[in-house]
Amino acid sequence: ERVSSMPGVYRLSIDKLIEDIKEAKDLGIEAVLLFGICRHKDEKASQAYSKDGLIHRAVRQIKKEVEGMVVITDVCLCGYTSHGHCGIVKTKKPETRVQKPEKYIDNDATIKVLSKIAVSHAQAGADIMAPSAMMDGQVKAIRENLDKAGFSEVAIMSYSAKFASAFYGPFREALDSSPQFGNRQTYQMDSRNSD
Repeated sequence: ERVSSMPGVYRLSIDKLIEDIKEAKDLGIEAVLLFGICRHKDEKASQAYSKDGLIHRAVRQIKKEVEGMVVITDVCLCGYTSHGHCGIVKTKKPETRVQKPEKYIDNDATIKVLSKIAVSHAQAGADIMAPSAMMDGQVKAIRENLDKAGFSEVAIMSYSAKFASAFYGPFREALDSSPQFGNRQTYQMDSRNSD
């Protein structure tokens, strides 16, 4: 499926993905980074950690058919949530009757889900986790949970910074993950702040 905002970029089914990865391997490319998208999105991103999820099936198939390929998986929620945010959404009750309920991203609840995703990807055979949700403490929590689950050899490739920026528009289109409300400025960095 063509991604219109990125010419030459496609969403791939697993069979097409395997073809591309075999071709990449023949060209000397030894690692791939997978981003998942699912048809059945929900508030909790449950398909992101489902043993039968797209990424899990893709990792198992790559490991079966492409010997020696290093598989890196994106660990985030935005491609799996119905609201398009990278985290678990909670609602603050209004303090007065004239205020509307305020939605926000719950950092701690999100970290628990990110850890669950990372462990499930490792169980499927992924070699490296790439957490991109930009939640405070995500790398530490993922490391602790991978270690606890017996995956101390699985590496973590942390994004050092992810800016709240319109430059992510094509990526959001590819993952069908544009936020349904608000924006990502509470958990991504201000692109105007170079410091």
